[in-house]
Amino acid sequence: MESKVKDPSLAQKGGLSVEWSESRMPVLMRIREGFAAKKPLAGVRVGASLHVTKETAVLIRTLLSGGAEVALCGSNPLSTQDDVAASLASEGVRVYAWRGQTADEYYWCIKKVIESKPTITIDDGADLTASIHEMNPAYIRDVLGGTEETTTGAMRLRALAESGKLKYPIISVNDAHTKYLFDNRYGTGQSTLDGILRSTSVLLAGKTVVVAGYGWCGRGIAMRSRGMGAQVVVTEVDPVRALEALMDGFRVLPMGEAAGIGDIFVTATGDINVIRKEHMLEMKNGAILGNAGHFNVEISLPDLESISIRKRDVRNNVEEYSLADGRRLYLLSEGRLVNLAAAEGHPSEVMMMSFANQALCVEYIAEHGRELEKTVHKVPLEIDSKVARLAVESLGAKIDRLTDEQSKYLKSWETGTI
Repeated sequence: MESKVKDPSLAQKGGLSVEWSESRMPVLMRIREGFAAKKPLAGVRVGASLHVTKETAVLIRTLLSGGAEVALCGSNPLSTQDDVAASLASEGVRVYAWRGQTADEYYWCIKKVIESKPTITIDDGADLTASIHEMNPAYIRDVLGGTEETTTGAMRLRALAESGKLKYPIISVNDAHTKYLFDNRYGTGQSTLDGILRSTSVLLAGKTVVVAGYGWCGRGIAMRSRGMGAQVVVTEVDPVRALEALMDGFRVLPMGEAAGIGDIFVTATGDINVIRKEHMLEMKNGAILGNAGHFNVEISLPDLESISIRKRDVRNNVEEYSLADGRRLYLLSEGRLVNLAAAEGHPSEVMMMSFANQALCVEYIAEHGRELEKTVHKVPLEIDSKVARLAVESLGAKIDRLTDEQSKYLKSWETGTI
């Protein structure tokens, strides 16, 4: 199969990493067993734009077991694990991914996946889906539907649907309970701190960590930062989420006030220019800036460049920006996803639920895609519930079942106060 990866000789090393993840993703492995027996994806061509990690490779192997052909590119220029990309390429997957791509190279890889004429797309951030719509509409007629992995991508695709321009149905995997309650919260919380610590080696205890955004990702980052001994400040624009953060025990301030007291700043909003020039000018000497949102737009890089007189790399994934007054600010991973660019992304145990949803939604689209309205859909409840049940079983836990009497009671209205 045609592929373009950084170093094919890394395939064996990558294969070992994938095996490690497989041993920690039992839900996805259970689904793979069913796929291997039934081949529900025979004849399906999957085009995927995902972070090319060891966990993603477990998903890709599962799709292959179901009979699919797969073409894969990265969904971020810095998140590809080159050994994993080499391993997948050696297994018959069209892979167009390597760490450190330019913008032109990134979109060339997406174009190559589109040219494989996918019948189902899997996206993380919506760049693949948007590119098919914007640049290659001729390929759309073969597409049954697609899935979207992350909050930012789901927002973009809902906007596309609301404009009347979405040409095929999308299932937002991000909206599954077994995705956002676990991947976004526990996965992002742990892996973001992992990326910060790997790149800086700072002590979190006693530091003030400012978390921009209190969605599920922000909740996870705030929770884990507090667990490491940090004082946490949350910034928000939504009064309900701000109230939640207060009730969870965090201090809530506008970014303009938080800027002067923070030691580490982490953005997780999905919006643009959350940290701007006026905030940077108020920051302490040595403040660290990291982003956990999908795109590198939450920290204004043009503003940071404009107030700096010098820039240099001081550690892997750490750029030092020197200001005219002598202060220094430190940007992590070029403002890209710090948990993937500076670490390995979410732990396998939490990604198994997200990717179990992906695999089962691809199967669902293969069967029902032509029947679905061309809009953004939630994950079918039966899929979400199945993933939860398998995850509980994999952790060795058991739950109760309703008795017939209890089921009847919950569906009735007659019985009230006795």
